[in-house]
Amino acid sequence: MPRLTRALAACTLLSSLAACVATPPAPAPRPTQQQIADQRLRQVEGRIDSLGRRIDKRMNQGDYPPPQGASLHHRLDVIRREAHDMAAQHNGGLTSDEQRVLNQELDNAAHAIGE
Repeated sequence: MPRLTRALAACTLLSSLAACVATPPAPAPRPTQQQIADQRLRQVEGRIDSLGRRIDKRMNQGDYPPPQGASLHHRLDVIRREAHDMAAQHNGGLTSDEQRVLNQELDNAAHAIGE
């Protein structure tokens, strides 16, 4: 009889553990098109901010004079304004084509900064 009791207890324990493990995790929710568009805008803005910090760093190191730094900052401000104008047409986000165009402009700006 003790052997039967131990076997039943083991089966009960195993079935309760299996119930815990067998439950599949819920799939992660897929982002909406608007969330993707918003993320594109945040990526462009992050890149603009990064380039702005690089300009400041290079000016502080004396790599180029303040007027040149101001001109480069102005160029980034224009790109940021373009990004926000584009985003305003799409409920606050960017399409992939708009992001591509803005990234090309940022590539040119990065080259002018001296990347």
